[in-house]
Amino acid sequence: MIRAYNPSPARCRPHSRLAPTPLRCSTGEEAYSVAIALLEFLGEESSAVPVQIFATDVSETAIEPARNGIYADSIASDLSPERLRRFFTKTDGKYRIAKVVRDLCVFARQDVTRDPPFSKLDLILCRNVLIYMGAVLQRKLMAVFHYALKPSGFLMLGGAETVGAQADLFAVIDKKHRIFVKRAIETPSNFQIPVEYNPSRSLNRGPRLPTEMHSTHSFQNEANRLILDRYGPPGVIVDENFQIVQFRGKTGFYLEPAPGDAAQSLNLLKMAREGLLHGLQTALYGARKADKPVRKQGLRVVSNGKGHEVDLHVIPLTVPGEERHFLVLFEDPTAATEVVPEVGGPPAPPASSDDERVKQLQEELAASREYLQSIIQDLEAANEELQSANEEILSSNEELQSTNEELDTAKEELQSTNEELNTVNEELHGRNEELSRVNSDLVNLLGCVEIAIVIVGSDLSIRRFTPMAEKVLNLIPTDIGRPISQIKPNIECPGLEKMIARVIDTVTIQEMNVRDSEGNWYALRIRPYKNVENRIDGAVLALFDIASRRHELELRQARDSSRAIVEMMRQPVLMLDGHLRVQAFNRPFADLFALSADNAIHRYVYDLDAGRWDIPPLHRLLDELLPRQSRCAEFLLEHEFVPARPMKLLVDGIRIDGGEPGSTIVVLAFQDAGGREPAARD
Repeated sequence: MIRAYNPSPARCRPHSRLAPTPLRCSTGEEAYSVAIALLEFLGEESSAVPVQIFATDVSETAIEPARNGIYADSIASDLSPERLRRFFTKTDGKYRIAKVVRDLCVFARQDVTRDPPFSKLDLILCRNVLIYMGAVLQRKLMAVFHYALKPSGFLMLGGAETVGAQADLFAVIDKKHRIFVKRAIETPSNFQIPVEYNPSRSLNRGPRLPTEMHSTHSFQNEANRLILDRYGPPGVIVDENFQIVQFRGKTGFYLEPAPGDAAQSLNLLKMAREGLLHGLQTALYGARKADKPVRKQGLRVVSNGKGHEVDLHVIPLTVPGEERHFLVLFEDPTAATEVVPEVGGPPAPPASSDDERVKQLQEELAASREYLQSIIQDLEAANEELQSANEEILSSNEELQSTNEELDTAKEELQSTNEELNTVNEELHGRNEELSRVNSDLVNLLGCVEIAIVIVGSDLSIRRFTPMAEKVLNLIPTDIGRPISQIKPNIECPGLEKMIARVIDTVTIQEMNVRDSEGNWYALRIRPYKNVENRIDGAVLALFDIASRRHELELRQARDSSRAIVEMMRQPVLMLDGHLRVQAFNRPFADLFALSADNAIHRYVYDLDAGRWDIPPLHRLLDELLPRQSRCAEFLLEHEFVPARPMKLLVDGIRIDGGEPGSTIVVLAFQDAGGREPAARD
């Protein structure tokens, strides 16, 4: 499973090596770019490899546009047509990220400096974020990223960023593009994030040299350092565990390296020379416990077989945001109290070495007793704390057991809830697909309707319209969502907005005739829009072309008049349409040819009476003469149209072309030849 993490989707620019195109740095485009790159790389195996991308930001406002995944149509200039067609869908003049890409990304609000980190990630993209943080916060975040990645996980930073002093946590894979891999070492256990991050101050202060570098190269600081090293008392700085972190001055008279592991030999208590251990140990423990300076005088340290007196000072050092340290100073009391003897004066009596030795031993014994007493007190206090801690642990164990039982019960409930959620998810997925199909059907249906239709909401904003409405009402795709009062339609309809509001308020249908700028008349009908709950949620505007309806009405009236005229004639008359199908005939025609309306109307003329009318002379009349001459008189037809009844008929024909498809009429009038010859054959 591939899992990627982007701690700031709304503020980072995707890199050209990972993203398929350098999109603009906003609205989560980096997360979508990584998803597109993975889909293109995996190809047909994308469905078999699970991919999850977590895109986070400290601002919920910045995440919301990223969740929508809607971009302006201007991205078409940055993306290839193939990627646009595969990974985007065009909706209302904008591009929406495809569902196959959107399903790979999860957008959430997270503060990487305070919230718990993700875990077991394959890739972390944190580009152009660390440059706004201080060195302390950067060091803490590197530990967080090291914890969140898998053993083989990758970290990608911005072009101006690096892992800095945390090179022991990450190894360089691609220096140019700032790609690092996690080293196989244990993650530091202490990576709490201090609240010392002020991006605005970091942004406004501009580039400058660090204060530490400036002070290090200051002549004044260099002079101070030389004076302290030459004339100040020697000493060391140790941490809470008494490990030496810095030597100050010459400490060889008081300390010497201990045999064994070099990492363990820097413990101050192990490096103390003979005679210094007990006093140093007492002073260090006292300073750590009371958090106050401790001074020990009259200690005697043995160096190179000779004894020297030394005064010991242990001073706690406290720096905000750092662990507590201690400054240990070794002072020579003889250097401060040495007096030049007077010339000619009597020499001072030499001190007895045995007395000094006894005094030293007594002092060491008193220090040892004091140290042992403090150890005994600490041991008793620790024993009491251990007893109380043991009792708390026993009670906590009982609580944990009950909590474990509750967790087991909650786990079963969560499993059942998860099954229910999976069922609901499947139902929602099916409904989503059904909704997508219905939406597609609606779009295609509106595209095929040859009527100008506009749907507006209850706030009079445009929701949908048909292609026919674009021309009639002067609409464009970007007008969706705009109030209809801001549209200047091509029709003359003052007070359109008030009419729509009246329809919504009164739930009544409004109709009126309007004219467009070209002089065409339309019938405007406004009716309420009802949703599935039968509630009024807007209005529907429909424009019908009155001219085309009037033409159809006139054509229908003309055909009805023709049929009436045919019915009134005493001579047998047959009326056909342009495709030579029977439209009407009168009673004399039905009596002459023994035909009824059921087996003749709307039938092909050559198929009448089981094909008895399919004769060459009739073909010549209908297929050749009338299409060419439009009129023919006394055309002779000799045929046995009715069994056992030979007929000799004269036919007068006329063909009327209406100028539009389906408006052509052919009228044939029959009369008995009665022994007469036709007036004309052609």
